[in-house]
Amino acid sequence: MAHDQTTPSPFTSDARPDRRTLLKGIGGVTAALASAPLLAACSGGSPSGEGGDKATSLGSGLSDAVPRSAVQAMVDAYQQKSGAAVKTNVMPRNELINNISTYLQSSPEDAITWFAGYRMRYYAAKGLLAPVDDVWEKIGGNFSEGIAKASTGDDGKKYLVPNYNYPWGFYYRKSVWQSHGYQIPATFDALLALCTQMKKDGLTPIAFADKDGWPAMGTFDYLNMRTNGYQFHVDLCAHKESWDQQKVKDVFDNWKALLPHQDPAALGATWQEAARSLATKKSGMYLIGAFIGQELTDPEVAADLDFFPFPAIAVEGTDAIEAPIDGFVLSAKGGRNQAAKDMLAFFGTGAGQDAYAAKDSSNLQTAKDANTSSFSALNRKGAEAIANAKYVSQFFDRDALPAMANNVMIPALQSFLKDGVVDTRNLESQAKTLYAAQ
Repeated sequence: MAHDQTTPSPFTSDARPDRRTLLKGIGGVTAALASAPLLAACSGGSPSGEGGDKATSLGSGLSDAVPRSAVQAMVDAYQQKSGAAVKTNVMPRNELINNISTYLQSSPEDAITWFAGYRMRYYAAKGLLAPVDDVWEKIGGNFSEGIAKASTGDDGKKYLVPNYNYPWGFYYRKSVWQSHGYQIPATFDALLALCTQMKKDGLTPIAFADKDGWPAMGTFDYLNMRTNGYQFHVDLCAHKESWDQQKVKDVFDNWKALLPHQDPAALGATWQEAARSLATKKSGMYLIGAFIGQELTDPEVAADLDFFPFPAIAVEGTDAIEAPIDGFVLSAKGGRNQAAKDMLAFFGTGAGQDAYAAKDSSNLQTAKDANTSSFSALNRKGAEAIANAKYVSQFFDRDALPAMANNVMIPALQSFLKDGVVDTRNLESQAKTLYAAQ
C-alpha cells in the first residue's frame, strides 16, 4: 500500500493514519440536521424488496482507491457465495462521518462501514443502529474477548461486526537493543530505568511527535488504562467520570515522570519524522501504531523492527491494548433485512476478511479463522497481542466525544507537553458543557 506522506489526523475510522481527517463534534452534526446533505438521496437507500429476499445494500465511507477496492472484493465474494444482490453506495469519508446522524435518519443503506468506540455506542443508544446479536451467535467464536467487548453497546447488545484493526505499542530496532543489552521492561519503573540508561548511551529514549495533536492521545490512553484500568478509561471518555479528580491527576503525574525521556522537539515534529529517528538509530523506542511500517519501508529496517506492550503500572497489568477496530454496522432499517445480516455474518468470517486483505494488506484481519500466512513476523506478533487482550481500546478520539478530542484534549495535551502543567478543573468544565449539549 502506497504511503502518500501527507500529515495525518486520527479523526476518522481509517486505520491508516495518513488518511485520517479531522472530525466535527457529534453535537455539531446533530445540530446540522436541517442543512446537511442527505447522503443516501442519490443512492435510493436499500434495494430491499426490489430484488427479492436476498437484496441488500452497503454504504461505505472507504472511498480511497485501495480500501474501496477491498470493500468491493468483500461484496463480490459475498455475492458469489450467496447469490445475493448488493447495491453499494460509496461516499467521501468526511461526508459520511460528518453527516452520519442525518444519514441514519434519512434513507441509509442497510449496512454501513463504521468503527467501534463511543461513536458506535452513541448512535446505538439513539436507536439509529440495529443490534446484531443474532449475527454474533454465528460468528462470535471468531473474535477475542476484547474485540467482542469493543463491539458491544451500552445496553449489552452487539452493534458492530469487526473487520480489521491494528495495535499500538512500543516499537524498537532489535539490533539497537541487542548491541546495548536492553531488556523489555515489564513495569513502569523498569521503563523509566531503561530510559535513563538509553540517555546515558546517547539515545533519545522515546521517539515522540505531536505537531499534529493526535499522537499524544496514545500516550494518554495507555497511561490512563495502566493507572486506572480500562473501564475507567472508557467511562472518562464518555464523561461518566469527572476529569477533575485524583485519578486523572495521577495519570499526568505518571506522564511527568516520562516527559524528560520523550523527544523534547515533539511539538515541532510529525509522526513520520519520529519514525525516521527510530530508523536511523537516534531513538531507543517509539510508542505508536503498527502503521509505523508504512513509513519504515526499507526491508532491512522493517526486518529489524519489534514491539512490546506498554508496561504495567498499577492495575490490570497489560490486559488492555490500544487497537482501533473498523467494521460494519446495521442501520435501524437494515436490522429488518435478513439479507443484510447474512452479509455481515459473512464479513465476520475469515473468508470475508481475507477478500478484503487481498486488496489492502496494511491492516490486520480480526477473525480468528482469517488466513495470516502472508503476515510478517511483526504483524503476526501484533495480531497475537490483540487476540490475547482482555480489553481493546479505540484511541481517545473514538472512545470520546469528537469535540472533546479535537477542541479540548489536543490543546490541553500540547500545553502539557510544553510546560508539564494541566488544569483538570478546566478539562472538567469544558467536558460538562460539551457532553451536556448531546
